[in-house]
Amino acid sequence: MKLTDKKIYLASKSPRRRELLRQVGVEFELLMLRSDPVRGADVSEDVLRDEDPHDYVARVAKEKGAFAWNMLQVRRQPLRPVLTADTTVTIDGEILGKPTDNAEAVAMLERLSGRTHEVLTSVAVHAERIAEQMTQVSLVRFAKLTPAQIRAYCATPEPYDKAGGYGIQGLAALFVEHIEGSHSGIMGLPLFETATLLRKAGYNV
Repeated sequence: MKLTDKKIYLASKSPRRRELLRQVGVEFELLMLRSDPVRGADVSEDVLRDEDPHDYVARVAKEKGAFAWNMLQVRRQPLRPVLTADTTVTIDGEILGKPTDNAEAVAMLERLSGRTHEVLTSVAVHAERIAEQMTQVSLVRFAKLTPAQIRAYCATPEPYDKAGGYGIQGLAALFVEHIEGSHSGIMGLPLFETATLLRKAGYNV
């Protein structure tokens, strides 16, 4: 099969990543990986014992990309570059995933309040002659939040599908005193690194 540079595959359920790709004119087709906890995920996002957050996010992005690329070949679908990504929030060396309930979301926001944390987004691109990955690291400092602010935010749907329990593109933008790094990376897809990898794969961004 011939690799085409007209469109890529995006193996991600994130609506933010779709929005960011559209923002820079990248055409894509969704390639959905299974994440059902009952039937089993195609790629596990469990943290390994003593795994460093930077190693974790890079490993998950790479494994998603490798699985998706293999799936294309098994299904005999047209070969186009496959883009995968993973984002995590870390503070004090600990990974903060997506909160499962209100109590967990409140606890995460209380921990981030008045402090600086890291947002790590790793991007991987797989194609016929390339399998590369880059990780972007941003620092985010939150203002000191009141209990009322935290409760009000956690009463919205925003925290529950996002690493660290917040989305910088939403209401939580009001909490951010300072960022150092990539705004799009904090949203879930650092566009500079993404474009760099796609160009290496032959896609003209």
